[in-house]
Amino acid sequence: MPEPGKKAGSAFSKKPRSTEVTAGSDAVFEAETERSGMKVRWQRDGSDIGTGDKYGLAAEGKRHTLTVRDVGPDDQGSYAVIAGSSKVKFDLKVMEAEKAAPTPSEAPEAPKEAPVPATELEENVSSPEGSVSVTPGGSAPGSQGATEDPIGLFLMRPQDGEVTVGGSIVFSARVAGASLLKPPVVKWFKGKWVDLSSKVGQHLQLHESHDRASKVYLFELHITDAQVTSAGGYRCEVSTKDKFDSCNFNLIVHEAIGSGELDLRSAFRRTSLAGAGRRTSDSHEDAGTLDFSSLLKKSVEKSYVLIVILSVPRKPRIGSGVEHFRRLSGLHEKGVQTSNVSLYFFLIWSSSFRRDSKLEAPAEEDVWEILRQAPPSEYERIAFQHGVTDLRGMLKRLRGMKRDEKKSTAFQKKLEPAYQVNKGHKIRLTVELADPDAEVKWLKNGQEIQMSGSKYIFESIGTKRTLTISQCSLADDAAYQCVVGAEKCSTELFVKEPPVLITRALEDQLVTVGQRVEFECEVSEEGAQVKWLKDGVELTREETFKYRFKKDGRKHHLIINEATPGDAGHYAVRTSGGQALAELIVQEKKLEVYQSIADLAVGAKDQAVFKCEVSDENIRGVWLKNGKELVPDSRIKVSHIGRVHKLTIDDVTPDDEADYSFVPEGFACNLSAKLHFMEVKIDFVPRQEPPKIHLDCPGSMPDTIVVVAGNKLRLDVPISGDPAPTVVWQKTITQGKKAPAGPPPEAPGGADADEEWVFDKKLLCESEGRVRVETTKDRSVFTVEGAEKEDEGVYTVTVKNPVGEDQVNLTVKVIDVPDAPAAPTISNVGEDSCTVQWAPPAYDGGQPVLGYILERKKKKSYRWMRLNFDLLKELSHEARRMIEGVAYEMRVYAVNAVGMSRPSPASQSFMPIGPPGEPNHLSVEDVSDTTVSLKWRPPERVGAGGLDGYSVEYCQEGCSEWKAAQQGLTERTSLLVKDLPTGARLLFRVRAHNVAGPGAPVITKEPVTVREILQRPRLQLPRHLRQTIQKKVGEPVNLLIPFQGKPRPQVTWTKEGQPLAGEEVSIRNSPTDTILFIRAARRAHSGTYQVTVRIENMEDKATLVLEIVDKPSPPQDLRVIETWGFNVALEWKPPQDDGNAEIWGYAVQKADKKTMEWFTVLEHYRRTQCVVSELVIGNGYYFRVFSHNMVGSSDRAAATKEPVFIPRPGIAYEPPKYKALDFSEAPSFTQPLANRSIIAGYNAILCCAVRGSPKPKISWFKNGLDLGEDARFRMFSKQGVLTLEIRKPCPYDGGVYVCRATNLQGEAQCECRLEVRVPQ
Repeated sequence: MPEPGKKAGSAFSKKPRSTEVTAGSDAVFEAETERSGMKVRWQRDGSDIGTGDKYGLAAEGKRHTLTVRDVGPDDQGSYAVIAGSSKVKFDLKVMEAEKAAPTPSEAPEAPKEAPVPATELEENVSSPEGSVSVTPGGSAPGSQGATEDPIGLFLMRPQDGEVTVGGSIVFSARVAGASLLKPPVVKWFKGKWVDLSSKVGQHLQLHESHDRASKVYLFELHITDAQVTSAGGYRCEVSTKDKFDSCNFNLIVHEAIGSGELDLRSAFRRTSLAGAGRRTSDSHEDAGTLDFSSLLKKSVEKSYVLIVILSVPRKPRIGSGVEHFRRLSGLHEKGVQTSNVSLYFFLIWSSSFRRDSKLEAPAEEDVWEILRQAPPSEYERIAFQHGVTDLRGMLKRLRGMKRDEKKSTAFQKKLEPAYQVNKGHKIRLTVELADPDAEVKWLKNGQEIQMSGSKYIFESIGTKRTLTISQCSLADDAAYQCVVGAEKCSTELFVKEPPVLITRALEDQLVTVGQRVEFECEVSEEGAQVKWLKDGVELTREETFKYRFKKDGRKHHLIINEATPGDAGHYAVRTSGGQALAELIVQEKKLEVYQSIADLAVGAKDQAVFKCEVSDENIRGVWLKNGKELVPDSRIKVSHIGRVHKLTIDDVTPDDEADYSFVPEGFACNLSAKLHFMEVKIDFVPRQEPPKIHLDCPGSMPDTIVVVAGNKLRLDVPISGDPAPTVVWQKTITQGKKAPAGPPPEAPGGADADEEWVFDKKLLCESEGRVRVETTKDRSVFTVEGAEKEDEGVYTVTVKNPVGEDQVNLTVKVIDVPDAPAAPTISNVGEDSCTVQWAPPAYDGGQPVLGYILERKKKKSYRWMRLNFDLLKELSHEARRMIEGVAYEMRVYAVNAVGMSRPSPASQSFMPIGPPGEPNHLSVEDVSDTTVSLKWRPPERVGAGGLDGYSVEYCQEGCSEWKAAQQGLTERTSLLVKDLPTGARLLFRVRAHNVAGPGAPVITKEPVTVREILQRPRLQLPRHLRQTIQKKVGEPVNLLIPFQGKPRPQVTWTKEGQPLAGEEVSIRNSPTDTILFIRAARRAHSGTYQVTVRIENMEDKATLVLEIVDKPSPPQDLRVIETWGFNVALEWKPPQDDGNAEIWGYAVQKADKKTMEWFTVLEHYRRTQCVVSELVIGNGYYFRVFSHNMVGSSDRAAATKEPVFIPRPGIAYEPPKYKALDFSEAPSFTQPLANRSIIAGYNAILCCAVRGSPKPKISWFKNGLDLGEDARFRMFSKQGVLTLEIRKPCPYDGGVYVCRATNLQGEAQCECRLEVRVPQ
């Protein structure tokens, strides 16, 4: 049968069970609580049930009953009973009357033939009519769609279920996981001990899943092909690191009822006491045990039952059960004897047979409690009533249960159930043993702990055994056991982690759409758990892997693969010790063109280069020619280096003249330019031809040539003339500025060519360098490598030959990015904003400034973040979305058509700080004729700027001019405003100030009238001062008495009606209380004190009684009244001075005249006479008595002056006379020193024993050195036992120790070797 298991911590000892009743009848549910008087609530579908016509509630002691009257279909549903924190659910099912009534059938006659073998009976017995069949695979009530029960960790607990043999059932449990960092651990048990995780197989599976959206864990227990042995009590346990919860539920398995035959052999099966699996027996006597309960269950709905009992060879036991069963049921018996086997048949003729109520035990009774309390003679009857067939196993189980109740013989004190320790600290686990010599083993998770280094330290002191675990880590969080012989005790150790701190905070990020974002932080401990949040909402791994979390030692990373505008916001990483914030700004992709391609005019066979520069190095693009994609070949080359894209065309031909465009990938823009092919037209002239510069053809260069600083400038000028002309290049100096000279042109190799470089009206003969001229027969090329600002100006080209000359002026303009602006200035700093201002750059690069770009960063960071996507046209900007209390720096860029300037110097660091909030609870505490006392509380929001103080102002009612109540700020939350006009009605306001300025004010709700309010004086005497006040002599006395009254009352103290005088008693008065203070109390300060407070003719008084107590004086007139036998009678008078306190008693002591050592005979003795007994005959005794009160014993005692002798009656003692003997003896060691090995740091003791007369003088030596004056060594000698104590020895204390004893008869010595070991 299933073993009833009580839920740990449940308030119910008996729970109501689900039931099925017929419509129109009454349903009764019973519950019993652990203790009487508990408040119990009954519910239906979550609503409380009250007493009425429908429901009846009754309570008697521990028993509580719910009665549902006249049950109908509407009453069917789920019910619950609640006691304390325990809640039990059960169901009520209603059957229709025609379905509930069983179909009667006539029982067949008993067979009159001779008994047949059991196999034949099984074939001939048919199933009765009217049996109910349950479809296999039906689910249990409550297993699906059960209502949520938010108690403990469970959102939904598994419910009781019913299933037919061969069917399937699923039990579900839901656990809330929103507040859990790790998944919970769930275990399923059957009975109390069987862990179902070890039984997983074809017929039992465990499933679990997690819903990320709702953060709910689902755990399921699947039972397929259920058998009768599957029935019983089950338990589900869920645990986290610091929480635990469990739930009990039951499974009922119904026999499958069909038209087949009754299988009697199914009753012969091994059963388990717990109803969960098969039992392993120690002998073979239990093989083939008959299960009465299974047969009796089948008989409930049948018209007749045939029961077969097989007895081998223990007939008497089964026979007794048979007789009992027959007497109770009125059965007819027929038996067949075959050798030692008896076969019994019982035929039940009743058409409406039901089990006797006496045979059926209540479902909620614990059979083991009944058996433990019953005598052994009743075991068989109880087992038969409860269906227990394995009697041998039952007796064995009972013996084991009784053994468990015996007190432990190995342990006097066991381990606590659990211990907790902080990570990195040490913990001591201590037990006390009954046997101090017993061997102890310590286990961790079932494995024996071995001594290794200093991690585990085993200590043994008397009966105590201690295990010390040093430097506890999470690996030490385990179950520990202490084993002594066959007994053991267990405990659990929980290691608490310290708070995890953030050692490196997050940094702000600025990215564009589609870029990868990675936040990184560093914490104080490896493997720590952190939470990532966005705008206060915790982030999780979504199915699309939007967020990825990575751990690398102490570093934690949050990775966003492709940023979108929706990802912008404030991100935080949170640990158990704090959090760090950072901002993510996501920009739309925007391509900026720093340098566009320009039109070119190139001659035949020359090289044409188109170049552009964009803002993104990763941008790729396509070059087009007249709208068609240009395919690179050996003459046409395309290159991409960083942000620069180039198209190079070698050996230009007329076919290359076209429109060229560069189109960036992913952006709707293109950069276009035109290539002009220059043809040199030469007219036929005679041999004498004047020189001419051919720049008037189509595609000729403009008058002004613009070049970007840093780029190459090439001026290709076609010339003609015969003979070959001389070319002179000259730069005209404008505005008094001189441009640097370039090197002279390089000779092309023709002997008749004459090259000159004219700079500042000066010819140069160099042909190499940054600025150079190359002249051939038909053209002259002026080249500037890396154009600079100083190359700007008007260049004049002059060609000469004998026939004439020609001259052309070319204007070259060099443009560049602007200079860096000056450092910006910060103003109007607010809670999360500030105003940034800057000045235009000193040089705009030759192009007008189009706008500005602003960046900011945290002061301790190295990453700058752009604040504006569009260029700022103004010279100021209001920056927002900053974190209060974080220091920032700003810088600005200037942008023109060429590009962006270098950044300006960083601004002075600043911190966004907002003003504090308004103070709270402003109230008027007191008002006089010229003053008002105000009181308030600090503001709820202070901010990162802290709080510098408060300002208080006031104004007349109906006026708007506020006046300061005092100069400066006050740090206190109260203020007395003085010098106010009497009778004025004033409003007051208070504002909090910090570095950001004043916050919002709080104003009194109503005007305050400046006028004194008369209040009657009243003393508020504390309760402890209303009784007699007792103080000891020498103690301080400090009596504080509050009072009320306006104006301030006059306080007067008197003692016994006289004013107080003297310097020892001081009075201190304040506006609200008065204090009587005595630094050191004396007996003279005792008496009655009276304090009076007076305002004009009104007064109030209070009286205090002060008693200063001291030790009493000794008793008086101690005398011996009588002496007899072993007794002495004493008498004395009470002390003259009781110390101003009641005498609590007396202490009587005696002393032997020989030793004069005092021993207490009586203590706290109340009378003034006593009898001292058990004295020694022949000895003399002194007696003394101390008096005692609440302060203590008297300093002196009353003592007898003469000794009192106890004589021996009738015998005169004559001391014997002995001959004087000489006991002198030279020293000798009866126990020498022994060699020892000790551990450094622990005190060590060397012991030996010596004898000699007279008493020898003892000396100790170490390696020949006397140890008498070394404070680290202590020497003792008692009754001949010599001890040398070495305090905390170190390795240098090792060596040879010698003990030497010397007297007049001689000397002796012994030695030993001491080794000091250092622990590893």
